[in-house]
Amino acid sequence: MRILVTNDDGVHAPGLAVAEKIAREISDDVFVVAPEWEQSGVAHSLSLNDPLRLREISPRHYAVKGTPTDCVIMAVRKLLLDHPPDLVLSGVNSGQNIAEDVTYSGTIAGAMEATILGVPAIALSQCYDFFAGERVVYWTCAETHGGRIVRRLLAAGIPQNVLMNVNFPACGPGDVKGVAVTMQGRRSNDLMRIEDRKDGRGNPYHWISFQRANFTPGAGTDLLAVEEKKISVTPLQLDLTDHPTVTRLAAEFDADAPGEKTS
Repeated sequence: MRILVTNDDGVHAPGLAVAEKIAREISDDVFVVAPEWEQSGVAHSLSLNDPLRLREISPRHYAVKGTPTDCVIMAVRKLLLDHPPDLVLSGVNSGQNIAEDVTYSGTIAGAMEATILGVPAIALSQCYDFFAGERVVYWTCAETHGGRIVRRLLAAGIPQNVLMNVNFPACGPGDVKGVAVTMQGRRSNDLMRIEDRKDGRGNPYHWISFQRANFTPGAGTDLLAVEEKKISVTPLQLDLTDHPTVTRLAAEFDADAPGEKTS
């Protein structure tokens, strides 16, 4: 099995090394293609107005001046064109990718692009306490449990047009309470805010920042799973269509008589 490893934290990120270790538990045919610099929050973006520059760091290790999506395309459509990967692992991200995070995440996007290109993909993220005074990332949690989770997902089968989103809880590997197959949750909309600052000359500038918000995670969600120190496994589909609304709107518009003007 040929495995491609990518991420959004950059080619020198510690989580990328963890993902490579996980991949090597499963296969000795591993390639790493990751962004030259951190690309957190770039979502599923492409570099259309800038060239992609590829740098070989060491055998089977490459850096791309581009996004995680660019990296996967470069690997599948260029570097590994004659022998494409059988699996893509994206991560291990420093921080969770749950709830609405998945719409911003470059880690998810790497797995999403692989899925679009027909390659089974798993996104891996290691949670930490975002609001703690000191950032402590329990990499050993993902490193200890990652190989087992990936093997079980492969054995169960990853459907076409579906990617797997795995989040390891913010705890040591021995404190994990199990695995939960979850739905994508939703946080309170009070979490995000704009922080105002001034530079050395008194000119204003702004940061997007986050604050604690009071809400109860929904039952069966990724939010609840990691709060309960469980490994969250969420299948995500490429199809973003809201099918019940399609049915409702189709009935609404079908009610219009031919040629009748609608207001």
